[in-house]
Order: sequence, then structure tokens, then C-alpha cells
Amino acid sequence: MKIINIMNFFVEFIQLILSPYVWVPVCLILGGLAVWNNRKIKQIQTVESTLLILEIPKTNDKSELAAEQLFASLHGILRDAEELKRAGGVQEHLSFEIASVGGQIRFYVWTPTTLQSFVEGQIYAQYPTVQIHEADEDYVAHERHHSVVHTAEITLTDSEFLPLKTFQSFEVDPLAGITGTLAKLEDTGEELWIQVLVRPVPDSWHKNSNAWISKVKNGGGFSISSGFDMKWLGTLAEALVKPPETGAGGEAKPKELSERDKTRIAEAEKKATKLGYQVKIRLAYLGESQANAKLRMQALVGTYKQYNSTNLNGFKQSNSSMDKDSLGAYRSRVFMGGDGFVLNIEELASVFHLPHTNVETPNIVWASTKTAEPPAKLPVITGNEAIDENISAFGLTNFRGINHQFGMLRYDRSRHVYIIGQTGAGKSGLLELFALSDVYHNQGYAIIDPHGDFAINNMKFIPAHRIKDVVYFNPADTAHPVGFNPLEVTDPNMKSNISSEVIGVLKRMFGESWGPRLEYILRYTILALLDRPETTMLDITRMLTDKKFRKETLDYCTDTVVLQFWKVEFASWNDKFVAEAIAPVLNKVGAFTANPVIRNIIGQPKSTFNIREIMDDGKILVVNLSKGLIGEDNAGILGSFLVTKIQLAAMSRSDIPNVEDRRPFYLYVDEFQNFATDSFATILSEARKYGLNLTVANQYISQMSDTVRGAVFGNVGTMISFRVSAEDAQILAQQFQPQFEANDLLQMHNRHFIVNMVIKGEKAPAFSATTLNLPPPQVDNSAYIIQNSREQFSLPRAEVEQAISDLIQPPEQLKKPKATPTTPVPDTKQWPINAQTQMITPDSATPPPVPAETVPPAPTAPPVASVADDGTLQIRHDRKKKPTAATQQPAVTSSPAPAQTEEGSRDAPKKRKRKRTRKKKPATPTES
Repeated sequence: MKIINIMNFFVEFIQLILSPYVWVPVCLILGGLAVWNNRKIKQIQTVESTLLILEIPKTNDKSELAAEQLFASLHGILRDAEELKRAGGVQEHLSFEIASVGGQIRFYVWTPTTLQSFVEGQIYAQYPTVQIHEADEDYVAHERHHSVVHTAEITLTDSEFLPLKTFQSFEVDPLAGITGTLAKLEDTGEELWIQVLVRPVPDSWHKNSNAWISKVKNGGGFSISSGFDMKWLGTLAEALVKPPETGAGGEAKPKELSERDKTRIAEAEKKATKLGYQVKIRLAYLGESQANAKLRMQALVGTYKQYNSTNLNGFKQSNSSMDKDSLGAYRSRVFMGGDGFVLNIEELASVFHLPHTNVETPNIVWASTKTAEPPAKLPVITGNEAIDENISAFGLTNFRGINHQFGMLRYDRSRHVYIIGQTGAGKSGLLELFALSDVYHNQGYAIIDPHGDFAINNMKFIPAHRIKDVVYFNPADTAHPVGFNPLEVTDPNMKSNISSEVIGVLKRMFGESWGPRLEYILRYTILALLDRPETTMLDITRMLTDKKFRKETLDYCTDTVVLQFWKVEFASWNDKFVAEAIAPVLNKVGAFTANPVIRNIIGQPKSTFNIREIMDDGKILVVNLSKGLIGEDNAGILGSFLVTKIQLAAMSRSDIPNVEDRRPFYLYVDEFQNFATDSFATILSEARKYGLNLTVANQYISQMSDTVRGAVFGNVGTMISFRVSAEDAQILAQQFQPQFEANDLLQMHNRHFIVNMVIKGEKAPAFSATTLNLPPPQVDNSAYIIQNSREQFSLPRAEVEQAISDLIQPPEQLKKPKATPTTPVPDTKQWPINAQTQMITPDSATPPPVPAETVPPAPTAPPVASVADDGTLQIRHDRKKKPTAATQQPAVTSSPAPAQTEEGSRDAPKKRKRKRTRKKKPATPTES
């Protein structure tokens, strides 16, 4: 009877379904729903969207709790009923994605552009150190030519009201397993994509959950889920033929629950206490092998089963496809094929969160460094020319996606700028941006570039009306040498400074073989030459080797101390000691004067450009010292002399009483350690008073001497660091604390930097930024600049070489070599000469008379000088010969000696024997 009743029920039910009164309305309803759903999809697809890349520092210590708070705050995009109606029934959603493309694992967030600021703000609130920037290209939209595509979806194994296993129950971050699978792709051509679509749901889902729980408590089965399950037909049939159990009062008796069911109900109630999202998870694999596709997809789906719990809920694979068109659903980023399932924010945070220190998966693209907020009073480019004129723009802020162009106030540049960074990090580009600002604002500046690129690129931006303001100094242009005389004296009061600076340059260049005697002789040589008109560096050799030239030079000298050295001390040295003493000087000076390229520049008595005039008139000096063209040593010594001359020119501005009247001048020195002497500390500490503003750059700290390093870190106002070495990072971190640590300086991308600025005279906290893009030049006038500079500031090579040849005469001893003396060489004198030696004055141009009884023996043979093929003066000393009877002369005494006959000693009267005492031989000074 029961079986007949069941059969009759099914027959009537089928007849009802097949009735036109039922299936026609149902078809109309389903068709309308399909049309409405397609309209929603099209509406969503037309919404403007943005794909954001999330990069978190490897030191991130934010756990899954931060992600749970993030999803709680993002729930605020939920529209209420009225807003939803105005929006056409469309509720915005987000997509959180992980993709392994090209061997790199990145984290993404897809969002409607209207929600971008809100989404970024909520992410920053929970992950303060994250770096968010828009993707240049959507990885899903990129055209691919993979032959194999495998897609799948992840769904729940049971009712959506039952919870998954969450991070609260994990000892190890579940994200590590997911990213570990993505990192195991063997071929960079393979790709794995993970997409988690999330859409907030209203609190009504809590009511649905409570209704489901009540139904279960009243005897409903747990098998009823959000999906269609055929088991409900059996339950329905059982209910029709089996009356419910009743109690004593005739009421239905509630079903008694097992402990397992009680636990499941309790967990379902717990899940319903938190905010919920509709979720759809899609997976995609792209490659060339079907076998690999199945293995990779199987492994990826397997990692999601770590969220499964035997008594509760879990994940399983569905909608698997090997059709390439199946990628369309992933690329659309919409809820196609159903609304997915509901997860609360704790479950969602377990499925997607940003990696932290416990995740050691390789190939994850971590943030290069953390960013820091720029100061509130940062000089920002506004577009107002009156304001921007006083700002040297060079950077773009990058804190939390806020990009403002900024720069330095020109007043603050007087405190100097120091830039450090490894090769290719962006130093030269930053120098170009500073100089470009000076070009646009008609400022005067000088560039000393040891590579050449900075100098050449800068000239491309100089406008036509400033062509005649430019002095282009290029030593490699040998056909048109520019005149530059380091010993040129424009102010007699600066002679001592010139001497010290020139010696400082030579000492830096030859520091390893430098000695006190060399410096002693060289100092008096230069001081004497500075009194001679039109003297050059080439005259140093002549001063030491040409007696006639030396005598002429001393006729100009008015310094008593200098004359004392040359006319008393130096004159008292015998030729052998002189040769030994001056040889190191000739060696050092000849090292660069012998080079015709350098000789034609520094050998011109009159400099063809005036640095003081360039500074005062706001002109431009561009120095191209390309080491590849003129050699590293030549570039170093020319650059050092130029830096010295610029310093001296700046100090000469003391003749302008008012500091405000000293026009600012900007000096750029790349790889400045090649040109910095110990006096560079003086430039940094005093140049500001004279309107000289320095911007210097180098690669690492150990390139600087201790003196220069102390001056840089003690006097530079603004310090900018690109990526540096681990050793330098430890030192520089002290300048950027507490915002940055040493590790933050190690992994920065190119053109990213950390800056510690002076703003309106006050030190501001360190912050991060990137360099601006250098615009293309509008008109390249560099060819005209070079041509004009040749015409104004250079001479033809032949003319210069002839003039130098006319100035430099052979030493006197080359013209009239003396006969070899026949007397023995006396003992050398002590060096330096005894302090009790009689002093002379400029009025007394000759040494004091020497008593007859102390007349020294005749000197030894003079050195033989010759000129080598390269123009270097060489001195050779003949060995001392033992005197013969024919050449031996008697010693000079106070009484006259008897005359000798022509035949010799046989007819000469016998000499009276006299007791002689041997003089103690004085120590010969040696080089220190």
C-alpha cells in the first residue's frame, strides 16, 4: 500500500511538472533571470577597473589577523537596498589574486577604479609597510601562445553554513603550501593563476544560517547544502510514508542529536557571528604539456585540502576543463556560473593574506624597501612659476601610492648635497635633473664629469640664448686645447693658497711615494714661480734644472723666506745631493707634463677662461674628463686642479662685502673622490659663505679619505642614498634612522632612493622617493655650443705647441757643458740647512761672503741632462773618478802654496808634513 502511494505521488508530480500551466511560467522566469544575469555581467564588465600590485617587505610581521581586519573593513563597500536599487542591482566585488608568471610570484588586487582609494587605504591601514602600485599591464590580458590550458574551480564539500579549518587551527601558515606549489614550476614558460572573487553579503545570511541550524536541530539532515543533492528526494519520500514520532502529549518528538552533530551546530553558529562574503575561487594553468597540466592542477587543488576538516567543511575541485575558452571566466573577473559560496572573514583571511616572515617561499617578489611619509613642508611643484622658480625639482614621492613632484629650495642647496649609490642605481640621472633645473632657471653652474655622459647630455638641454655662456672644456679635443693654468695668479694675496692647493693635488695623486723632502722642495719651487709673470706647471722642471732660469725667476721674487731657501740653502747643496733631492720632484711633475695632451692645456701661461667671471656672471662651465679618452690619472689631476681653482675663485669673492650680493653658483662633481684633496673639507665648511653650492656623488664611502669623509658627514645638509653595499648600509643607516634600517638600503630598485633633506634650514625626517623622468631635449644645441666654445676659449694646437716651445729654453748646462772638475767631491751638507745660517734680504741678492780659510772644495762634475722622445728632461750623473797625479791639486790653505813646475812634482819643493785630522762625514738626508 505504501509503495502504491509513493508511485501515485510521483506520477501526479510528474504530470504537474509537464503541465503547460507550470513549465511555461517556469521557462519564462528562467529566461528572464538569464537575461537579467547577462545584463548584470555586461554592466560589471563595462565598469572601469584597476589592477594593483602588492609588494610587502620580507620583514613583514603582520599575521592572518591583519587580513581578517582588512576584510572586515572592506565589507564597507556593501550597498544597502536603496543604493543597490540606484546602482541597477549591481553590488561591486573585488578580486584577490596570486600569480606565478615568468618564474615570479606576485600578489594582486583587482578593484573598480571608483573604489581604488578606499581599497588602498584599508590595505595600508593593516599593512603599513606594503607597497601598492598599479600594474603596467594586466597579466591575464597579455597575449599568450601556450598550447595547453587547464582551469578549475574550488567549491565546498558541504553546506556553506559549516566552517572551514581556519588559521587559528594551523601551526604553519597555510599560504606557504600554496606559494610553495607555485614556486615549483620547472619552466619559466609555465604559469599558475589563483583568483579569489569576494563580494560582501548582507546580514541576512546570518538569518539563513540560523534557519538552517534550527532545521537541523528539528531533525533536518546535514546533507542539505547550498548545492543540489539527490538525497533530499529520499528524505522527502520517507516523510510522506512515515509519520513523525510523537511524545506523550501527542506532539512531535524532537530528534536526539549526537555529539558530532552538536559540535557541527556549535561551529556553524560560531561562523555566523562574523561578517560574510560570497566567494568564488578559480584556478588556471598554462603550459605546453597536458601531463604537466594535470600534475600541476592536482597539486594546487591538493594544497586547498589543508582547509578540510572531517567533521566540518572543506574544499573540492569542480568545473575542471582543458578548453582554452575556459580562461574567459578567469579574465572576466565576474561571478559567472553561480554566486559561489559564503565564507566569513576569518575563513577568507585563511585563504588569502599577504606573506610574512614565516613564509620562506622562493620567487616571491618582496618589496625592495619600505617607504616612509614625506615631511609636511616638503617643497612640492605646484605649477605656479613664481613658486616653482625657487625649487630644484628632482623627485617623486612614493609613500602609499601618493606621487607628488618635489625638489629642494635653492636656499637649502647652499648646505650642499651628497649622493651615494652603486653603479647604475641612478646617481648620474639625479645630477642631470639638478643641473636641468639650473638651466631652466638661468643659473650659473659647473659640471666636472669623469665619464663624459653627464656633460654631453646636459649640453643638449641648454637653450639657444645661453650658447655663448658655455665654456666646454674637453681635453680629448686635442686639436683645440683650452688654456688652463693652475699657477695663474689673479690676486697676489692668494699665492700661498695656490701653492698649498697645488701641492695638495700632487700629494693626493702620488700619496704612496710622497715624502717630506719632496714636498719641502716643491713648495719653495712653486712659491718662487708664483712671483714670476706667466709661469706654468712646466716651469717647475726648469726651476730645478736650469740655473739661468732659476736666477731670472729669483730676480722677481720678493719673499725673504723663499730667497733664503734658494740663495743660501739650495745653493749650498752640492750637485750630487741636488740631483738626488730634485729627482722625485721631476718624476712626479713629469708624469703629467710629459703628456702632450695635458701639456698643451696647462702649458699656456694665460687661462682662456676666467672662473671668477663665470661665477659672478652666472655662466656655465662643462668639463668632460672622460677617463676612457684621456686616462684616469690625467682626468684626476685636471679635475683636482679645476676643483681647486673653483674653490679659490669662490674665496676671492670676499671682496664683495654683502653676502647677498654673491651670486649663487652650483658645482656638480661626479665621482668626486677622484678630485677631492684634504682641503675639500674647507670647501664644504666655507663655500656657502661665498655662494658656492656643491652637489657631489660617488659609489661607496671607502673611496673617501678620513678627512673628506668626516667633512661630508659633518657638513652636508642633504644626503641622498640609492642602493649601496652592505658595508656602507651599516654606516648610512645612522643618517636615516629611525625611519629606515640598514637592510632597507640594500635592495632598492634602480632610481629609488632615501633622502634626508634640509628644508628651510631645518633637518627633516628621512623619507623615500624615486627620481623624475628626464624629459627629452626640445632642441639639441650641443654642436653649436662646442663650436662656439672652440672659437672663444681655445687655440689651434700648432699655435699652442709653438708658443710652449718658444717659452721653454734648454737648460744652460745643455748649451755649454763644463769640464769635469779634478778635485775630490766633498762631504755632503746636512738637510735642511742649519738654522743659524745667515739670513738674506731681497736687497741682498747674493749669498754672504765666505772666509778664505773655509772656502769649500770645487764641486763634482755636473749632471748630464738630456731630453727624451716624450719631452721629459732626464739627468744622468757620471761616477766620481779617482784623481790622478796629473790632475790632483793641493788643498787650499790660508798661506800660498809653492809653485809647481810644468814637469810636475819632481822639480817642486818638498812640502812640509802636517798632521791632518779627518772630518766626520755628516749624514746624508734620505727621503722619508
